[in-house]
Amino acid sequence: MKVEGIVFSFFGLFAGVTALVYWFWAKDPTGTAALTLTTGLGFLVGGYLMFTGRRIGMRPQDLPDAEVADGAGELGHFTPGSYYPFFIGASAVTAAMGFVFGVWLIVLGGAMVVAFVTCLVFENFWHLPVPED
Repeated sequence: MKVEGIVFSFFGLFAGVTALVYWFWAKDPTGTAALTLTTGLGFLVGGYLMFTGRRIGMRPQDLPDAEVADGAGELGHFTPGSYYPFFIGASAVTAAMGFVFGVWLIVLGGAMVVAFVTCLVFENFWHLPVPED
């Protein structure tokens, strides 16, 4: 993940230099703000990838002498399709409609959003196999 971190950090550096040039050339606060936020995004993702890459060590993709067979095996746990994002969106719309119809709908929609976000977060936790002693 070190290579990916370097690529995103370079992207953040490029966006930062571009933001400075854009500010001095165009004097447009909107575009400068967007480029500054893009700079932060590049450094945020790059820093996370470099930190994670240091923590988990080298992968087969990072080794110059790796073979295709070195990457074989289980890659990890990937979540299957979930319906919770749809219900979170519907609950958020319900809460937003509360601004039209009344505070009671904001409370109901907010409670549904909290419930469905909790279900989404713990969706995989509830289905993990229990380790045997």
